[in-house]
Amino acid sequence: MKIMSLAALLLGAAPLSAATVPQVMANPAYKKAVAELDKDHGRIVDDIVALTEIPAPPFKEKARGEAYLEKMRAAGLADVEMDAEGNVTGLWRGTGPAGQKLIVIAAHLDTVFPEGTAVKVRREGTKLFAPGIGDDTRSLAVLLGYVRAMRAAGVKTAKDILFVGNVGEEGPGDLRGVRHLFTKGKYKDRIAAFFSMDGTDGARIVTGGVGSRRYRVTFTGPGGHSYGAFGLVNPMTAMSQAVVDLYKVVPPKTPKTTYSASVTGGGTSVNSIPDKVFMEFDMRSVSQAELGKLEQRFLAIVKAAVDGENAARSVKEGKVAADLKLIGDRPAGHTPDTSELVQVAKAAVTAQGLKPDLGASSTDANMPMSLGIPGITIGSGGSGGRAHSLDEWIDVEKGASLKGMLPGLTMLLAMADLQP
Repeated sequence: MKIMSLAALLLGAAPLSAATVPQVMANPAYKKAVAELDKDHGRIVDDIVALTEIPAPPFKEKARGEAYLEKMRAAGLADVEMDAEGNVTGLWRGTGPAGQKLIVIAAHLDTVFPEGTAVKVRREGTKLFAPGIGDDTRSLAVLLGYVRAMRAAGVKTAKDILFVGNVGEEGPGDLRGVRHLFTKGKYKDRIAAFFSMDGTDGARIVTGGVGSRRYRVTFTGPGGHSYGAFGLVNPMTAMSQAVVDLYKVVPPKTPKTTYSASVTGGGTSVNSIPDKVFMEFDMRSVSQAELGKLEQRFLAIVKAAVDGENAARSVKEGKVAADLKLIGDRPAGHTPDTSELVQVAKAAVTAQGLKPDLGASSTDANMPMSLGIPGITIGSGGSGGRAHSLDEWIDVEKGASLKGMLPGLTMLLAMADLQP
């Protein structure tokens, strides 16, 4: 019997009680599952192609979600459904009591590409080319491969595993899928640990969640003729001053904190003082506290820029104002390197002859990290490149592809407590 930690006793929760990586790899059922993955590799590639060719732009993932739901059912998961946000979930039942804490492994359904993007897969040898094929469609197919291999091998885990195809990971999606999963979904109070599978690198372990706050700021004013109304306040001047003053801010290098003035537009004509201009700003940090400090500094800069313009020029036709709209909010977080989840992940990667590469990024794992729930992001294996471009590619050469899948399977079965 394992001794509960003081923290677990205080929280009234049992520790995760993962199997060790050596125990998992010595288990006959694991070895059979690996063999089944090998036999199933062609079908995994077929799933990659089929899912990639179903468009899934931000907020329009439903068609791909419905296809993934049917594939989850065919793989043999229980309680397969699409939730209110569009996430597709399926349950692998463990041998423990119903309703127990569970392990989640998820890949995102959405791609970064807008509606109308051509998504037909092109093959060149073992390379497959198409927008979104590596980010994150390969991961969706690998999760299905895990389920089929586990079932064919007769794998038994003490814990339930929830397999998820989630919406809303990319840009404007703002983590809406996992946000729902952790705050409103039917499994929200049962999640003990979370894996996000995103990208291909089998050695990558994301333990830090880069948080972000994003604003669209619309500066307005009375406008007027560039010659006849010269001397009136100009919202363009206020916006420009805000950018200049923001770029005077020196953020900390550790924890890494950044900002960017990213998108702009507005105005009427070259011979008009604009009555409306806008700019979008991005602020990021691995520290929620530092992100908050930067955001408050930014808000003060925008206010000062507006006040300064109204004091510098005539307001007889009206004042300059700024309307700030929050368009992105991703919480920062971190899963300690000393946590059981990270230690298991490192051991699983090392056991496959790879060198664990720990780092920080903005992924679906931000959400559990911010809530104090162990969460990491891992790769699905193989290799790839040109993510977020029209010529995105992955290589599905069987040897490297299979080798890159094994760390994820190993750590998943360890955390779900693979049974002898």
